Amino acid sequence: MNNGEDFVLHEIITKNTLPEYEAFIDAHPKGHFMQSSMWGRVKDNWIWEAVAVRDDEGKIKGALSVLIRRLPVLNDTLMYGCRGPVCDMHDENTIRELLTGVRELAKKYRSYTLKLDPDIEAGDLSFLSIMDKLGFRRSFGGKNFEGIQPRFVFRLDVEGKTEDEVMEIFHSKTRYNIRLAERKGVGVRVCGKEMLDDFSKIMLETGVRDGFVTRPKAYFEKMLDVLGGHARLYMAFLDEKPIAGTLAIWFGDKVWYLYGASSNEYRNVMPNYLLQWNMIRWAIEKKCRIYDFRGVSGDLSEDNPLYGLYRFKKGFNGKFCEFAGEFDYVLNPTVNFVVSKGTAAFRNARRAVFLRRHKNAGKPQE
Repeated sequence: MNNGEDFVLHEIITKNTLPEYEAFIDAHPKGHFMQSSMWGRVKDNWIWEAVAVRDDEGKIKGALSVLIRRLPVLNDTLMYGCRGPVCDMHDENTIRELLTGVRELAKKYRSYTLKLDPDIEAGDLSFLSIMDKLGFRRSFGGKNFEGIQPRFVFRLDVEGKTEDEVMEIFHSKTRYNIRLAERKGVGVRVCGKEMLDDFSKIMLETGVRDGFVTRPKAYFEKMLDVLGGHARLYMAFLDEKPIAGTLAIWFGDKVWYLYGASSNEYRNVMPNYLLQWNMIRWAIEKKCRIYDFRGVSGDLSEDNPLYGLYRFKKGFNGKFCEFAGEFDYVLNPTVNFVVSKGTAAFRNARRAVFLRRHKNAGKPQE
């Protein structure tokens, strides 16, 4: 318990305090599914730990979970607090005490750095000042998708709105394309794991077309198993043939569009617009505050290859948000220097191998 207004104590979350932690994360405006222990079970090749700070009444006022992964060669570990912390982002004392708790975990797991990419916009100077004061190094990356999580997103405010009111927000062309898909006979259904073979095949087709590395079927299967009612696989059909799909996650007051895939052959019937509309309807049904379209490029020039993705999501008239970026709290400078030099090269090599393997004659393969 606190002994003064400016003195707080941290605690490591245990099995006994986990339900309280989850309730706090779920209810807080900064809550995020990637801060939940459910996400730790999806990422079961990492170790999941969490820290909490309590107020004078003994209630949790701040929390931060981290995923911990050992380096392949060294005996050191990386700690990653995706979209954390969850607290009043201007409460320096709470953030400081959460960091003290993470440093305690870092000793246990021999961590060389803590990486955060918090849910805070780039223009929040007060938060940036706190992070600087606490010793974090801020990194921006590029304007595309160089970071672990997207730095630029679209978010749609759906709080207290009906479906008709939300539809009215969209650009007229977007409304037209949603209705066009319906007129062309496209149907959207919430599906189970029985459709993951089709979703994975279409996802691979999309990855080859757009030049990104895709997840295997087993990963999506694990997500549906672990997240249960928090995750939905939406599939679009034309004459009962699956032509596109998306995977969405609901947690707290938000729904996120996490993955999307579309066949090259049927993009003219606009299934992606109808899929987005169905996920947005889920956010309305759950009385959410935000529907999150996730990543777009921050380079808004029309000659950017990613401009089409920006234009598609912009048509739903959400708010274009730039997050503050990634923050590193370096615990072992020598190891951090060595790892940082090799990470970018590894990612580029992995992407090149993926494209070379699957792009024979421009045709996706099993």
